[in-house]
Amino acid sequence: MKIYLVNPSDVSFGTAVITPRWLYVIAAATPKSFGDPVLVDETLEPIDPLHVQRGDVVGISIHTGNALRGYTIGRMARGRGAYVVFGGIHATLYPKEARELGGAHAVVKGDGDVVWSRVLDDCSRGAPLCIYEGGRLNVSDFVAARWDLIPRKSYMWASVQTIRGCPKHCSFCSVWRTDGQRPRQRSSDAVVEEIVQLRRMGFRYIALADDNFYSVSLTGLKLAARNNPGRLKELNAIRAERFALMSRLAQLPSDTVFFTQITMEAAEDPQFLEAMKAAHIKGALVGVESVTPDGLKDIFKDFNSAGESLVERLQTFRRHGVHVLGSFIFGLPSDRPETFAATVDVAQRADLTFAQFVMLTPFPGTVDFDRWEKAFGSDVPQVAGVPITRRWLIPHSLRPKLYCPHPVMSSDEIRERTQAVWDRYYSLRFIWKRSQFLKAVKSRLAFLLISKIYRQMYADTGIASDTSRIAWSARWARWLAKPCRRLFAGRPMPHLKVPKSESATESLSADWQGQQEA
Repeated sequence: MKIYLVNPSDVSFGTAVITPRWLYVIAAATPKSFGDPVLVDETLEPIDPLHVQRGDVVGISIHTGNALRGYTIGRMARGRGAYVVFGGIHATLYPKEARELGGAHAVVKGDGDVVWSRVLDDCSRGAPLCIYEGGRLNVSDFVAARWDLIPRKSYMWASVQTIRGCPKHCSFCSVWRTDGQRPRQRSSDAVVEEIVQLRRMGFRYIALADDNFYSVSLTGLKLAARNNPGRLKELNAIRAERFALMSRLAQLPSDTVFFTQITMEAAEDPQFLEAMKAAHIKGALVGVESVTPDGLKDIFKDFNSAGESLVERLQTFRRHGVHVLGSFIFGLPSDRPETFAATVDVAQRADLTFAQFVMLTPFPGTVDFDRWEKAFGSDVPQVAGVPITRRWLIPHSLRPKLYCPHPVMSSDEIRERTQAVWDRYYSLRFIWKRSQFLKAVKSRLAFLLISKIYRQMYADTGIASDTSRIAWSARWARWLAKPCRRLFAGRPMPHLKVPKSESATESLSADWQGQQEA
């Protein structure tokens, strides 16, 4: 009995940007008695159905974007006599769908780190349950990934998770509903040991794949100080552990580069930004979403800034040595035709290193989705016989590009304007201008190449309505991805030691509390 773990994808590039961490975590959760699982990441190459045999177990993790492909793989595996097990956020939300359309024998809801071994035991006895409740694990039960199984030359970046959950409640995001609003933070010991393992293998670039690396804001501390002493103590402990982690990351080789995801509020916390800089955290995805106050209200994100204040806050990151990948949403009810040009202008003036521009799409598990689904009542439009509220089941070539009617613009206009923004922001002239922070011409050329690959992977494949343009973008990215990977590779450091915790960290992380008491 072989164990297959499959990361579904409709497009394979041969080389991928970031490792799908779940593959290596569930591989580590696989008992040794079952042998090493076979890991299949379809962003590299599609699965070969002929390898799957009767009695094997095929575990498939899906999110909404790859659910349809995942169901195709599930049906194939079941047809070949294998046990099919689905997990991931989408299967957690729609377990019945995974059984009916994906051929699932079993569905794991929530975290799979602990329950996976039970699933395999049941399959080996020929008696898998329909549903396994993984729940939200305590941080002590998190499983460290098995990086010894990684094909080293297939990925540009590795990924390590330091925390699960997010205290915010953005209307377009499901994380705070599925992973909770109380951050579950791993100890610095567990995180650093995993990072050192990857650095020993030659991974120089590592994504801290967190829902929100800045899990405790100064505003949150102030509110707790006024109203909830117990909560204040808890938040200070979380913040202290953040600084403990960053203190140890700062001791790693100087060419190590980390990238993470944080909220805009971190710009108000210079102590935290300086610690990030020292820790080699040189980049962060920041959800800007909208450049207008009305747009931020549309998505319950009015803790962000707009206008000139937004530009200033974003520039703060660069002044502290943190490069920003800004994320923007188009198609909000308050958007107007002039919003698109204004967004590009802000992105340029704010010194963003990269930017992504996505169209408003209601994702399951979010407030936006609930509101959108309820608005149809019993009269739900269909495309190819599929209710639009189950849009992920519509064949890709027939899917609408926008799902929420807009008060002043058509969906085609929003799509075309969004594509134009990508084209303008990633034009050669603008990329070259943004590369001025690099001194060497070779480095600037590498930045240009990386920018173009990013644009091909994440713009045309998600926005273009022309299938030939999508296919061309995928081929173009595939040709360039392999030589680009060499730009990120570092030399192996097999003898690198795990940095020790520094006593100075405690006084650093306690500064805020001391200031409040004073």
